Amino acid sequence: MGTFKRFEEIEVWQESRKLVRAVREICKKPEARKDFSFIDQITRSARSVGANIAEGNDALTTPEFISFLSIAKRSAAEVRSHLYDALDEKYISQQEFDVLAELTLKICGMIAKLIHYLQSISQVRRRTLKEPLPPSKNDKP
Repeated sequence: MGTFKRFEEIEVWQESRKLVRAVREICKKPEARKDFSFIDQITRSARSVGANIAEGNDALTTPEFISFLSIAKRSAAEVRSHLYDALDEKYISQQEFDVLAELTLKICGMIAKLIHYLQSISQVRRRTLKEPLPPSKNDKP
């Protein structure tokens, strides 16, 4: 897991941009253009993924970052649910659905890995603050 300072450097944020662009393409299709509620819902949930990753990256604490990542992960799942609606309404083909559903699963997996990474480094920091240092070889009994 690489380090990053700016949210634009986070690979999963970059993937979330792909998802937003793909969702916007669905919304431009003549079949979907009149379904304002669908367009609003899928667009908001797709945009929420990257926005929460960005907001979390600027959070003050690791637990707060993890909380924002959790919201982003749920938003990606919400997009996947809306993709089923798009498929059922014939706004997208089965092939388009498969590609985009796979992208949402990829994003969810990447977010889960980032959360796990942040939890693991947080645990190391917590342990080092709580536990006394082990005796060194130079310490006399």
